[in-house]
Amino acid sequence: SKKKGLNFEEKRARMMEIFFETKDVFQLKDIEKIAPKEKGITSMSVKEILQSLVDDGMVDTDRIGTSNYFWAFPSKALHARKRKLEELESQFAESNQKKENLQKSIEKSKIGREDTEERAALLKKLAALRQKKEQLKKEIDKYRECDPDVVEEMRQTNQVAKEAANRWTDNIFSIKSWAKRKFGFEESRIDKCFGIPEDLDYID
Repeated sequence: SKKKGLNFEEKRARMMEIFFETKDVFQLKDIEKIAPKEKGITSMSVKEILQSLVDDGMVDTDRIGTSNYFWAFPSKALHARKRKLEELESQFAESNQKKENLQKSIEKSKIGREDTEERAALLKKLAALRQKKEQLKKEIDKYRECDPDVVEEMRQTNQVAKEAANRWTDNIFSIKSWAKRKFGFEESRIDKCFGIPEDLDYID
């Protein structure tokens, strides 16, 4: 079967071996001869691989006269790894701090919002108003052929109930919008935390 070629990272690792094993300084033409023979890196890809190592600071380069020279020593690679490790540890610590701050912000946002009974009462009242609306519709249908004054009064009562329900709905939407802007909470999370129905909407 055909031998599988090296991937980009494998080529980079093998090229670094050339520098570490010899501890020597090379020109590009030297590496283009050594890499295919000793490390299985195609000569056409040597320049690209070498440049990527230079860009990452793993290989040093300098121009002397008309020629460019390249070198890399294990001690520098060790220091580079240490710096990278320190950088990652710093990022990890920063991420942990952000996580702690966010957690504190969430806990702080809960202060003063323990009135779940009141919120539940509002939602219960809203449900009752919706039920009342349906009852009024049925009553209107029942008395459709009866006294017009009675029907009109029921219609007005229905309108009052509808407006009240929509006011409470508007208040709930306003609180949700404020919470999203203030604390960056997702709407689904707010609904879940405070027991707000997913299908909550204005009454037409």
